[in-house]
Amino acid sequence: MKKKFTFPLAYQILAGLILGVIVGAVFYGNPAVETYLQPLGTIFLNMIKMIVVPIIVSTLIVGVAGTGDIKQLGKLGGKSMIYFQLVSMIAIIVGLGAANIFKPGEGLDLSSLTKSDINQYVETSKEVQDDGVIDIIVGIVPSNIIESMAEGNMLPIIFFSVLFGLGVAAVGERGKPVLAFFQGVADVMFWVTNLIMRFAPFGVFGLIGVTVSKFGLESLIPLGKLMILVYAAMVFFVVVILGIIAKIVGINIFQIIKVLKDELLLAYSTSSSETVLPRIMEKMEKFGCPKDVVSFVIPTGYSFNLDGSTLYQAIAAIFIAQMYGIDLSIYEQITLVLVLMVTSNGIAGVPGVSFVVLLATLGTVGIPLEGLAFIAGIDRLLDMARTAVNVVGNALATVVMSKWEGRFDTKKQKNYFRSIERAV
Repeated sequence: MKKKFTFPLAYQILAGLILGVIVGAVFYGNPAVETYLQPLGTIFLNMIKMIVVPIIVSTLIVGVAGTGDIKQLGKLGGKSMIYFQLVSMIAIIVGLGAANIFKPGEGLDLSSLTKSDINQYVETSKEVQDDGVIDIIVGIVPSNIIESMAEGNMLPIIFFSVLFGLGVAAVGERGKPVLAFFQGVADVMFWVTNLIMRFAPFGVFGLIGVTVSKFGLESLIPLGKLMILVYAAMVFFVVVILGIIAKIVGINIFQIIKVLKDELLLAYSTSSSETVLPRIMEKMEKFGCPKDVVSFVIPTGYSFNLDGSTLYQAIAAIFIAQMYGIDLSIYEQITLVLVLMVTSNGIAGVPGVSFVVLLATLGTVGIPLEGLAFIAGIDRLLDMARTAVNVVGNALATVVMSKWEGRFDTKKQKNYFRSIERAV
C-alpha cells in the first residue's frame, strides 16, 4: 500500500517562516508589504487571543474543582513561586556572566547603528514604575472579572478561576452540572485551537514578512555579536541549566523539546508565547502532568517564569553599559539582578515587556536609557529566541511541580512519547 504523503504542521510553519523572510527581504522598504501581509498576522494573533481566556478559565475551574483542596492548592502555589524565582535568578546570572565574559558592546561604533523610536515603551514604563509591588498584589484581586477577561489580565483571571473551582467543589452534587459545563467548554476550545492552528503558517508568513521588510537584513550586521551571544546563551540555558533541572526530576529536556517542536517553532516565529498556551496545556497533560497542576502552573508561569526574557534583559543591560564605556561594579550588578527580579514579575501582559522592564531598570544603575533605541531594530529577532525559551521553561516547570507533588504519571508520559515517535 502506497504511503500517504503528509506535510506536518512544523514543516508548514517553517515554510511560512522562510517564505516570509524571502518576501520581506525582496520587498524591503515597500509599505505595500505591511498593507497586505500584516492582516494575516493580526488575524491569527486575534484568533489565539480569542480562545486563551476561555481555555484558562475552563481548565483551571475543572482542575481546581477536581482537587477541591485549598491547602494542596496553596502548597502548589508556594512551591511554584519558589521555583519560578530561583530559575529566573539563575537565568539573570547566566545572562550577566555571558555579557561580562564575551563583552558584546565593547568597541562598538555608535555611528554605525540606527536609532529606533522607543517612545511607546517609555510611556508604558512610566505606568509600570508607578505601580509598586503592593499595587501588583492588589491588582491580582479583580473588581470586575469581565473587565479583566476583556483585557486579558492573567493574574486576576487565575485568582477568580481558582476561587470559582473551589466553590464548585465545596457545593458537592449541586456543582456537578457546573463542572460538566466547564469540562465541555474546555473540550470544545481545544478542538477550536486545533482548527485555528491550521492558519498558523499564514500568520507566521505575514508577521515575519512585515518584520523583515521594515528593518531589512543589513540592520543585523552591526549588532551581530549581540545577536549571536543572546542566541548562544539561550541554547546554553536550555541545554545545560534546564537540562540539569530536568535530569534531577528524571526527565530528558530533549524529550520535552521533541514533544513541543510544533509549538516552539510557532512561538519562535510569532514572538508570542500566547499563541501556543492552549496547545502546551493540552500536551503537558498528555505528557503525564495532572490537569490541575497544568492549568495552574502554566498560566501563572506566563507572568512569573519568563526565563528567556530575564536572561535577555541581563545581557542587554550589560551590552548597553559596555556600549557607552560604563564599567559596572559587582555591587551595581547585584543591584541590577535584584531590580530585574522585582520588575519582571507580574507584567507579562504589557506590550514589549522586555523593553519595558529594561527601561524601568537601567536608570537604577546609571545606564543611559537612550541606549535601548539602538537595539530596538533587532528586538523582534531577539524576542523570537526568548519566547521559545519561555515556552520550554514553563513546560518543564509543570513537570517539576507535578514531580514535586508526587503526582506525575510516568506510564502516561512514556506512552505519549512513544506515540509521538511513531508519528514522526
